[in-house]
Amino acid sequence: MASSDAGDEGRGGGGGAHVVPIHDDAPADEISPFLAEDGDRAPRKMSIFSVSYPNKNRPPKEPIQRAADMEVNLFSHILWVWNGSRYSGVLCMVSASTIYFIMEVLMDNFPAGYSVPLLQTVLMRCTTILIISLVWLRKTEQPIIVPKHIRNLLFVRSLFGFISLMTFIYSVHNLPQSQAVVLNFTTPLIASMGARIILQEKLTISDAVGLTCSFIGLLFIFQPVLITREIPYAVDEPINPNVAKGRGLIYPLLVGIVSSMAGGISYCLIRAGAKASDQPLYTVLSFGILATPLSAIFTFTWQEFVLPNFFTFLLMIVLSILAFFAELSLARGLQLLKVCKSTNILYIKVLISQVCGMTLSGLTPSFNRLIGCFLIFVSVCSTVYTGPEKDKDGG
Repeated sequence: MASSDAGDEGRGGGGGAHVVPIHDDAPADEISPFLAEDGDRAPRKMSIFSVSYPNKNRPPKEPIQRAADMEVNLFSHILWVWNGSRYSGVLCMVSASTIYFIMEVLMDNFPAGYSVPLLQTVLMRCTTILIISLVWLRKTEQPIIVPKHIRNLLFVRSLFGFISLMTFIYSVHNLPQSQAVVLNFTTPLIASMGARIILQEKLTISDAVGLTCSFIGLLFIFQPVLITREIPYAVDEPINPNVAKGRGLIYPLLVGIVSSMAGGISYCLIRAGAKASDQPLYTVLSFGILATPLSAIFTFTWQEFVLPNFFTFLLMIVLSILAFFAELSLARGLQLLKVCKSTNILYIKVLISQVCGMTLSGLTPSFNRLIGCFLIFVSVCSTVYTGPEKDKDGG
């Protein structure tokens, strides 16, 4: 037998071992169809009936990467406008003026917003500003309580701001809209004079010339408006039976002047509060804290509450959100620039409205209108060119 023979040979042959080879070729060939070919990376045979499996090594899709890049770029642009350039103050004031213009366009083109009493709209706007300010401070992990060393300052600022708002509403309802607009744009002049007294800011000759040039340009644009009472935004002025005439204009004019004076003082206090706290949002928050309960008292005392429909409510929300960002940009611009320079840039709102009216709304480009736009453009450009360097010394 084979086993006995192998044993005999082992005992007699000096310890040699005989190995019986085992041939695994046949079983391996039988199993190989069931084994994966990952080792040799053999290409798969594909047909129209093959199931395609996702490749885990494939890079992420380009649309997702592009969306992330767009979000990063948008955020970086916002940061650059806020604090990334020496022209950040100018850009913030331009942003505020542009937002105010957008709000005006929305109110002119969607008259459904007038179905709600004006004081109720003010209440909605102040409440929204207060809520957004609190949420913003909480999200940025900043204290929602106004610092003690600026509470009195911001209280006075909020009081003057609310007085300016309420008196402006009265003047708009009792004056021709054109005259109310012109009176409202005297606020930069009063703010610049107030900054010389309150903040001890230097009012240079170039600053005074720039403000005067902008206001003269405003008068050139509104000269036919003051005579014919035509609105320069290519819309008809609504007939208001409460508009005073003759000697009855004296009291509304005085109220309009009070509105401009209170607004100018409010601008000065905004700059002082924003610089003292190093956070312009506190100026917006303090205004919301004071204006919300006061506007609620005036709303429920003087006017009947009207429940708005869905479209009107949506329009009020949009306008309130825009008002928040406009006020925040305004506070930031006043924090970075002198009052005389920052308020001069507010005249760009008139320039934007005129250019859009002549290009989109069919507004007639008259000689007075073109001269007025040119004067405002030159004044704003001079402020942009000389503003950041000069502000370091005078601010």
